Amino acid sequence: MDQAKPAKSRALRVLGQIRSWLSQPSNIILLFFLIALTVLTLYPLLSMLTETFTIHTGREARAARLTAGTLSMYHFERLFATAENDYSWIQFYQPLLNTLLVSIAASLIAIFFGGTVAFLVTRTDLKYKKFVSGVFTFPYIMPAWTLALFWETFFKNVHIGLKTSNGIMASVFGVYMPEWFVYGAFPIALVLGLHYAPFAYILIGGILRNMDANLEEAATILKTSRGRVIWKITLPIVKPAMLSTLLLVFASSMSAYSVPVFLGSPVRFYVLSTKMKSLMDSYPGQAYIIVGVMILFGVSILLLNQKVTNSRKQFTTVTGKSGQISKIRLRKANRPIAVLLVILLLLFAVVPLITFAMESVIIKAGDYSLKNMTLDFWIGTHLEERLDQGDSTGILLNPKVWNALGFSLALAVTCALVAGTCGILVGYGVARKRGTRLAGWVNSLSFFPYLMPSLAFGAIYLAMSSRIPWLRGFLLLSLVGSVKYLPFASRSGVNAMLQLSGEIEEAAVITGVPWWKRMLRVLFPIQKSSFLSGYLLPLVSCMRELSLFVLLVPTSNTILTTMLMQYSEKGWAQFGNAINLLIILVVLLINYLVNKLTGASIDKGVGG
Repeated sequence: MDQAKPAKSRALRVLGQIRSWLSQPSNIILLFFLIALTVLTLYPLLSMLTETFTIHTGREARAARLTAGTLSMYHFERLFATAENDYSWIQFYQPLLNTLLVSIAASLIAIFFGGTVAFLVTRTDLKYKKFVSGVFTFPYIMPAWTLALFWETFFKNVHIGLKTSNGIMASVFGVYMPEWFVYGAFPIALVLGLHYAPFAYILIGGILRNMDANLEEAATILKTSRGRVIWKITLPIVKPAMLSTLLLVFASSMSAYSVPVFLGSPVRFYVLSTKMKSLMDSYPGQAYIIVGVMILFGVSILLLNQKVTNSRKQFTTVTGKSGQISKIRLRKANRPIAVLLVILLLLFAVVPLITFAMESVIIKAGDYSLKNMTLDFWIGTHLEERLDQGDSTGILLNPKVWNALGFSLALAVTCALVAGTCGILVGYGVARKRGTRLAGWVNSLSFFPYLMPSLAFGAIYLAMSSRIPWLRGFLLLSLVGSVKYLPFASRSGVNAMLQLSGEIEEAAVITGVPWWKRMLRVLFPIQKSSFLSGYLLPLVSCMRELSLFVLLVPTSNTILTTMLMQYSEKGWAQFGNAINLLIILVVLLINYLVNKLTGASIDKGVGG
């Protein structure tokens, strides 16, 4: 009897501790996402790892001289240690070096360009801010491979690569660019860096815009130089956003497929993703090993990011205290800097749109005269009789295009709502329990899907769906898209929550405000711009996604991007360029409507 009392007391004490632990919303949120993300991320990863040891049917089984389904180390030996005909060097080591070169360069370009523009817009009296803030997001809104196609169309010539025609620079201006400028590491890194620069612009700019001005004003009163203030105060504050941007861009660049195909294949410049795709059809075991290597690099950067942002250094910059941001006066340098920036944005954001518009109305390629232009590819009928190419009607009269647009919008909105909401919750839990193992695990798992290449991620979920009969169609695409784009929202949510001082919520707790009201009435309004970017980034990404969904859609006419690729593959460039413009215009319209209804937009994270 005496022994039963201590046991009962211990049980009650443990029960009380569990009840106390569960009374904190952040703990419940982290526990839920730990379970959900383990199922949705680690299970696909384990499925992929088993494929690296499995002998598959077809050419792979014949080459290994083993029965399909056998577990073997053959793939590792073949890919890593085959000296015959320099197989390992050609298939793995050289593409690995190329990938590292391109990814590092793209990350530096994105952070430098995007971060610099964000600083100029938020912390200086730069002219033409609204134009810069609005146009800067265009390179990200446009699919990366269309930017690569624009680069090739503009600069290609008969003296380089495998192409037999001249681009705009050669045919119109008589300028023949060298091979390294048109194809290879330089254009791939530049296009990817420009494409992902809005990450730095939005994440870094959002923090700079919301930063308490008292931090810098205190240093200014002490007569600290402007350069020292930036180096000692501003840069440390934006360091979490810079690291998150580096992580996103590096992982994105490593898994990028379309840009290296357009700008690398003509000169046989291969990266891991292009090698992975070529091996997937014949030697899938080796292809999945390459996927694993790409994930390892991403995890290494993720651990480095965790080590820095999970340290006890505080990055709180929103404390509830008012403060006017002191803008740096550029004086005589203002107009030259603004004009240079506007010219750069016109070249990389507006000129491609003009090129796509022109290419969508030209009948015969290479002839830009008015007599060779028509709107039939947009609003024409019976085109098969007059132009002998493409569909029978222009895209605005084609019911297949409208059906694909409706499906794409529904899919993008669903993925944005799910990923954005989950990202805010993950950000809240991670920020409130920062430094704990549970928060670290959830933070890592929330980013893990982005480390997996889109093609492989889609293939793995396709294999999973074959064993789950009800996981088909729109539900499958929504699940895959929400999980894949969660990193965008979670990075935005974590960065925003790390800025919020706990004192803000504590004041509401003392007055007895429920947790859901604290989120909706207190926390969300303060960081609205950053949170809404967590919704808009998945929406934009989903609207222009191709690689992730290409294996999962029932037909190529299901969504706009697969329809666009189908037209391009068939040589119907006018229809492809028209649909590309349609995608961009739809995203801009959504951004405009969100701006009018909520006051926020994809660029409002920085203001302007």
